[in-house]
Amino acid sequence: MPNNFTDIDMIEPTPELDSKKCRIFSFMLMVFLRFATLTAGLIAWYMYDYFIALSALVLSFIIMGIIRSKLRNISIPITQREHFYT
Repeated sequence: MPNNFTDIDMIEPTPELDSKKCRIFSFMLMVFLRFATLTAGLIAWYMYDYFIALSALVLSFIIMGIIRSKLRNISIPITQREHFYT
């Protein structure tokens, strides 16, 4: 743990996506993370019932939240992550 603030590394900027394949993949990932919850609820509502659709919506909301938090934590560089002392 650094003793003063001058020992802490500067925050790295977000890298630019160079290839078209990376841009398409990141766009598809963004669309999936944004609309998968609503899509799961609508499909369950169309196929089954309101109550099952509501439970599918809540379950997909929880699963998408876990996936988003894992992706967010992975994207932070190791030197800039919080220190846990437990």
